[in-house]
Amino acid sequence: MSDPGQPVLLADIGGTNARFALADTSDRMPLREDTVMEYAVADFPSLGDAARRYLDDGAAWAGGEPVRSGVFAVAGRVEEGHARITNHPWVISASRIREMIDFSSLRLVNDFAAQSMAIPALRESDVVALGGATWIPDSAPADRIYAVIGPGTGLGVGILVVRDGQHWALETEGGHVSFPPGTPEEIAILERLSAQFGRVSNERLVSGPGLVNLHRALSEIAGIDPGPMQPADITAGARAGDPRCMRAVDVFCAAFGAIAGDLVLTTGAWDGVFLTGGLVPRMLHALQHSGFRQRFEHKGRFSPNMARVPSMAVLHPHAGLLGCAVIARQSTATAMART
Repeated sequence: MSDPGQPVLLADIGGTNARFALADTSDRMPLREDTVMEYAVADFPSLGDAARRYLDDGAAWAGGEPVRSGVFAVAGRVEEGHARITNHPWVISASRIREMIDFSSLRLVNDFAAQSMAIPALRESDVVALGGATWIPDSAPADRIYAVIGPGTGLGVGILVVRDGQHWALETEGGHVSFPPGTPEEIAILERLSAQFGRVSNERLVSGPGLVNLHRALSEIAGIDPGPMQPADITAGARAGDPRCMRAVDVFCAAFGAIAGDLVLTTGAWDGVFLTGGLVPRMLHALQHSGFRQRFEHKGRFSPNMARVPSMAVLHPHAGLLGCAVIARQSTATAMART
């Protein structure tokens, strides 16, 4: 990684947008928010081309310091420096990108590993509690486990394990776990989605495209063809009082709560679940006035335990980049300790 003070290029790459920024690893808050820029991934043939555009567009931001290292978070599984974006055709190679932009080092991480690593850098103003249990930065015990889950183009899941002051992000593809229906209505929805997709993962319901899937399934149950829809059409329809759009949003929020609660039981994330991703800020009001928290807590004999687990909506606009900046700072500190 870079020397302290030398800028590090950060990237948060999803199925729709590519966000870039610079980090100052000598700063306690290493993300330079004034350098954030966003591009549509569809506008570039590769991640290397998008990164090169950012470096060209923002050359003056580095203050004359060369940018020679980076931390890139990508929405897909990372294996030995390679990744394939789950909901976009880019195939990513760290070594190829490093050559394209003349970097000495480049680290690829899963996007929800970055979201997980953002947790220690979040402030109280960056989060809103859903339900009565809450989380306050720097007040938790030294050893803890957090879960992160977030709907956007897909459904991301990550885990943060804290032991003896050290932070370890576990990279997962938890959004592809099979969907477990919890009501007769959800069973009927699952039947229709199974006819379309075969196996139905959580991502098929709790994501932007999942919201469209829900609306179509509910429309089919009612014997109506809704025609082509986009997630924004459904959220706008819900705000305008359209009954099926409202129901789709309600089912989305309830299923999201049930899945987030199951994540706690599966991973032991009793210290809190952080809800992130592009849809959470846009649907915050709906989440606050839905069955999210009821389904989150409704876990039979473990319901009293679940009532004490915070579920926090993350409102920081660049949590993925913030997590990349924390990773860059951690890597720089580790490298300095070895010299």
